[in-house]
Amino acid sequence: MIENKIKIINNAGLHTRPAATIVKLAAKYKCDFYINKDGLNVNGKSIIGVMTLAAEKGSEVTLTFEGEDEKEASQEIVDYFKRGFDEL
Repeated sequence: MIENKIKIINNAGLHTRPAATIVKLAAKYKCDFYINKDGLNVNGKSIIGVMTLAAEKGSEVTLTFEGEDEKEASQEIVDYFKRGFDEL
C-alpha cells in the first residue's frame, strides 16, 4: 500500500475537469485507489465520489493505492496533483 498526502494547489480546486481526468488516469490501473479528505474516503475511480470531496485550493488530501500496479498509479496520479492539474 502506498499513501501520499498532497495539497490542492490550483486556484479552482478539484473541480469537474480534473476530477474526470483523475478517474480516467486511475481506470488504467488495476490497483484500488482512494482519496481521503477530512475523514471522507472515496473511490478515486468514481467520478461521483471524487466530486463529493469538494476539495478547494489549500485542501490536503490523502491518496491511497493498493494492488499490483500501485507504484505506477501513484507516480502518475500524484504527479498530476503536483502539477496543479495542469492549470498553473
